[in-house]
Amino acid sequence: MQENRLGEIRMVAFDVDGTLFSSESIIFKTYVQAIEEFAAKTGKIASLPTHDQIMNEIGKPVRTIFANLLPSLPEVERDTISARVLDLLCDSIRSGGGDFYAGVGSTIHYLKEKGYTITCASNGRKAYIETVLDTAGVLQYFEPIVVINQDTIHTKGEILAEYVRKYNLEPKSIAMIGDRFSDWEAAKENGCPFGFCTYGHGLPGEIPDFHWKFDDLPTLKEFF
Repeated sequence: MQENRLGEIRMVAFDVDGTLFSSESIIFKTYVQAIEEFAAKTGKIASLPTHDQIMNEIGKPVRTIFANLLPSLPEVERDTISARVLDLLCDSIRSGGGDFYAGVGSTIHYLKEKGYTITCASNGRKAYIETVLDTAGVLQYFEPIVVINQDTIHTKGEILAEYVRKYNLEPKSIAMIGDRFSDWEAAKENGCPFGFCTYGHGLPGEIPDFHWKFDDLPTLKEFF
């Protein structure tokens, strides 16, 4: 393991959407299709969320997204729509939808060759994350992924805490890499160093501070 600028990093935990992959080009279509299908079957939805309403929710925990978009529906019905969105997204990704950021494969391979343990800390569901990583050809480099389960783990911060516990690591040895405030917040809560991906979906001024800044994925190689 090489030395790096903040001492001995052993694990690199990636956010997914906005860091390794962008679903921006397919997300609105899949949400609209799933909601329209539900509305056609039940007649319960009078109007669809707008493009801006949907896109402003992306990156939040899934149940939070659907509670904000469809507050009049009971949770069980929101979960039905959510499950359909997941199926549509995964099918689209496997068919070439969405956009991988340049250097995903080479950067992940580099980190693995250097001996880092590679994980994810994402608000996305397991099937979505694994479809993204598998389609990129890098799933085999990742440790078993901890995800939000709505039981013991509800946030990215709790995902990082579980990695600390599971791998018996000091928080300062886990680098959180992401583009949004929720990534920064998870790192801050756990005392993990944070790498800010400027190319992702973050808004100007959203990230209060960072330990590293990356304008593209291959730049990680300069720090790790």
